[in-house]
Amino acid sequence: MAINFDALNQVYNHYMTSYAPRSSSLDTHKKSELKGIYNSIVKLNKQSPLFLLNNTDEAKNYAISLKENARGLHNTIMSLGSMDEDALLSKKAAYSSNDALASATYIADDAAAPFAPEVDIAVKELASPQVNMGKFLIPDSYVGLKADTYSMDLSIRGLSYEFQFGISNSDTNSDLQNRLARLVNGANIGVSAEVITNDKGQTSLKLTGLSTGANEDGSPTFVLSDNDTSKTSGVVDYLGIGEVARYPGNAVFTVDGVERTAYSNHFTLDKTYEVTLNGVSINEDDVAHIGLKASHESLKENIGTLLSGYNDFLKSATASDTTGTKGRVLAAETNRLSAAYADQLSYMGITRSEDGTFAIDSGKLDQVAIADDITEPLQDLKQFAGSLLRKTDEISLNPMRYVNRTVVAYKHPAPQRNFPAPYAASEYSGMLFNFRC
Repeated sequence: MAINFDALNQVYNHYMTSYAPRSSSLDTHKKSELKGIYNSIVKLNKQSPLFLLNNTDEAKNYAISLKENARGLHNTIMSLGSMDEDALLSKKAAYSSNDALASATYIADDAAAPFAPEVDIAVKELASPQVNMGKFLIPDSYVGLKADTYSMDLSIRGLSYEFQFGISNSDTNSDLQNRLARLVNGANIGVSAEVITNDKGQTSLKLTGLSTGANEDGSPTFVLSDNDTSKTSGVVDYLGIGEVARYPGNAVFTVDGVERTAYSNHFTLDKTYEVTLNGVSINEDDVAHIGLKASHESLKENIGTLLSGYNDFLKSATASDTTGTKGRVLAAETNRLSAAYADQLSYMGITRSEDGTFAIDSGKLDQVAIADDITEPLQDLKQFAGSLLRKTDEISLNPMRYVNRTVVAYKHPAPQRNFPAPYAASEYSGMLFNFRC
């Protein structure tokens, strides 16, 4: 049977222009942690009844987003210390005297904090991506090419991608520019495209590389051509998108007067700070002084990060409450957890609202932190963070608990007669495959 490649290309291009790619996130775990997760799943399956699932899109959406949000809150809390409650909220924080020029995050172990250097950073040039700027054309004018199926090749990082598209007699320059912009953006291959307008009302297709930094041989990051393509050529030259308007460049900056370069505006400095360059120095005296914040300032930042992460999680848990989910059940559980610590935290200027979220009175928190009488309420806050960690682990193991399900059969009451149900955990993973991939 012959394969109609033109039809396949049309289907593929429709998909690429209509659907945005999904992002993914990965966590890393020690072998012992993975073993603990496995044992927890086995124990959960041995005790779990047989359920009939609610197979609606709303239920699938909720379970997947709930697990992702729980992982997000877990990672936020872990970034403030470790699993040990005594070490929670102890993460040191960096400061920059000029965030408009350079901002910083402290990434070294807290044991190295007494030896963390203070540095002055001046920025000469920011790292920049490649830009291809097309010709400015009258948007409402008809395309000056014959109606046909066209294609162009975009080569990046040693790979070549072919884009096929049709041009009809009724297509305008704006139609063509926007069609190609959707194709390039939908492909998610490291180049973004947009249609821009000048002061004369003319439009141009602008392509920008997503990566920064110059190649050692000075070559461009990506190349657009239709000289050796499978369909009709001429679009690259007609739109003028094959010419490089700006080549990629490195960041050039000085650290305590010593010049350095980087491929990106975001880099690690001496394994101590994670630095992001945000602007260019206007003169020699325009520098960003980077160092560690005082202990009470670091504590304030950690508390703010913790409570902001908790508030976002609680709002997301209740925002998608539908007939197929149990968002209110989760909200009630989380509210009971936070209510147990509300009175103790109020001493620090942390107040709990009716919807369960927390707000911080910075002035009161400052007074308590500077006066060094924060030990007892801080311990309560650490216990609250530890409880949140355990709750997020529980949700991550079984997000289906918060989706409406019908019990079909309970396990035998005698524990010794129960065995792990190998397919119980596939409720979530199978749904994830069908819905996300």
